[in-house]
Amino acid sequence: MISDIGHGALAVGTVLAVYGSIASGVGARTGRPALIESAQYAALAVFTLVTGCLLLLSYAFLTFDFSVRYVAQQTNLSTPFYYRITAVWGALEGSILLWTWMVTLYTLLVVLRHRAQRDLYPWVLSVMLGIAAFFLLVMTIPAPPFERLTPVPLDGRGLNPLLEDTGMITHPVALYLGFTGFSVPFAFALAALITGRVGDAWITITRRWTIIAWYFLSLGLLIGGWWSYHVLGWGGYWAWDPVENAACMPWLTGTAFLHSAMIQERRRMLKLWNISLVILTFSLTIFGTFLTRSGIIASVHAFTQGSIGVFFLAFLAIVLLTAFGLLAWRWDRLRAEGELDSALSRESAFLLNNVFLVAAAFTVFFGTVFPLLSEAMRGVKVSVGAPFFNQVNVPLFLSLIFLMGVGPLIAWRRASVENLKRNFLGPVLVGVAAAAALHVVGVRSALALLSLGLTVFTTATIVLDFSRAARARMRAGSRFLPAIATLLLHHNRRYGGFAIHLGILIVAVGVTGSQAWSVQTEATLRHGEAVHLAGYQVRFDGLSAEEDSTHATVIGTFTVSNGHGTPTVMRPSKKFYPQESSPIAGVDYRMGLREDLYLVLGDFARDGSQATVKAHVNRLVSWIWIGGLVLTLGAILAIVPDPQRA
Repeated sequence: MISDIGHGALAVGTVLAVYGSIASGVGARTGRPALIESAQYAALAVFTLVTGCLLLLSYAFLTFDFSVRYVAQQTNLSTPFYYRITAVWGALEGSILLWTWMVTLYTLLVVLRHRAQRDLYPWVLSVMLGIAAFFLLVMTIPAPPFERLTPVPLDGRGLNPLLEDTGMITHPVALYLGFTGFSVPFAFALAALITGRVGDAWITITRRWTIIAWYFLSLGLLIGGWWSYHVLGWGGYWAWDPVENAACMPWLTGTAFLHSAMIQERRRMLKLWNISLVILTFSLTIFGTFLTRSGIIASVHAFTQGSIGVFFLAFLAIVLLTAFGLLAWRWDRLRAEGELDSALSRESAFLLNNVFLVAAAFTVFFGTVFPLLSEAMRGVKVSVGAPFFNQVNVPLFLSLIFLMGVGPLIAWRRASVENLKRNFLGPVLVGVAAAAALHVVGVRSALALLSLGLTVFTTATIVLDFSRAARARMRAGSRFLPAIATLLLHHNRRYGGFAIHLGILIVAVGVTGSQAWSVQTEATLRHGEAVHLAGYQVRFDGLSAEEDSTHATVIGTFTVSNGHGTPTVMRPSKKFYPQESSPIAGVDYRMGLREDLYLVLGDFARDGSQATVKAHVNRLVSWIWIGGLVLTLGAILAIVPDPQRA
């Protein structure tokens, strides 16, 4: 029954999405508002049907309806309630359903927000419904979430053990909201090209949509790093895995677009560049989906089914051919109205920022696809690992940190010597002094000194700008707190951006510290023996075992002391699942602002007499998660409308 209803709803939704896409385009072309209105109703109907399918699949999981193949593959009778909910999007078919629901949600929000705008809106609606139609088509042919299973098994296979984590609630949802959110600026860019209205209107309209998509993608990446850190048991948070790279690439190009859009708004420059960046960003989200779901890469994040890859590759080709075909058609209208006056200007800083971001995206793309190209052309598997990505991207990222400090303060058009001295002499001295002080206290890594010195420099430029603006408000008669509140509310776009920059700088401190000063060791200990690492003593006290509904767990008990305070007990473990050939690590960690102690249980004797433990002291990692919180506050501030403009 559930299979039949779900199949039928998806088929009807596909037909309605195709109709709405065509009707809205024809209505815009022929000037028939009735067709556009019918497309709006189609968008509402598609959203309702996809929402119903999502709820229906959730019900099938909650009731253990193993007549649905997807349910039988992703759960079993011992799966707890909350993991049955997250299992809905835990594999290929359900993730496509969640993705489609988000696309239809964004489409409905566009209808509610912009239906009064008749120039670009009909074509935007046509593009958005076209995207939804593709994903609905995927769910009706290569990846049906409601496919029937006969005979109906008594129990299911069970969820992938790595997905039994609270991160499954937030990480895919945030990541998909970011991926699908970029469909809105992409639709407006295509609408601008179709109508020939390639000025600044579409940039102004999509700024807030782009920030929302960029923020959710940033949040998804950070939560993914946290998940990797506390679940996978390797002590890190980013491994340049192909699927991590697939999410990183649109983040880089989306960041470039957010910065270059300001130049177009202010100086009427970079029209061609901005539309190209939006097309590239959306295309990279589709490419990332292709990588994840085609089965052509080996990754802990990847889905195993490969037949869907042909559909995504064909859709990507259609997107690129259509978008760049329209770009070539409107080439003459995309000429810049302004020009670059000087290499020492805000325009130049933002343009250089764009070059570095796109260069980083290209590097990640090249390193990700090169093994695939090598295997296809030469039949030889080549591995491109973290050393390549770090060697190429670290200089780019350090340059971007420097430009984060220069860009917002340097003058538009042409910076004078007085402007440079007034805005940057103090921050440069502060950054150099910070690097010198760190060297004096024992920091010997040149890369760490450069990174932290640049971070302090950029932070100083933010503090300098904000303090000047606050003092100006106070000289005009405002008190300290009202002056700050006025700045944040009435200049929220600028200072929201500064807060986002500050969050990224805090993340940079965490990355620098964890890479430069983290240490680890591995030791096999008998009962009562201890290993020492970075001032910590880790003593092995014994093993115990527990039975859970889905797995058995062996727990190691270790007493940890560092000469300060009361010793604490940490319990790393290994989880044994019937459906998995290898055990899953259960990490235990003690977090701190300065460092984390991180224990992973290795091999052990069955009689509990000895165990192998891997101990990590990870420095400043917590700063990465703190930076994510600051970034969130900045994004909220940047998205909130200016009350004066409203």
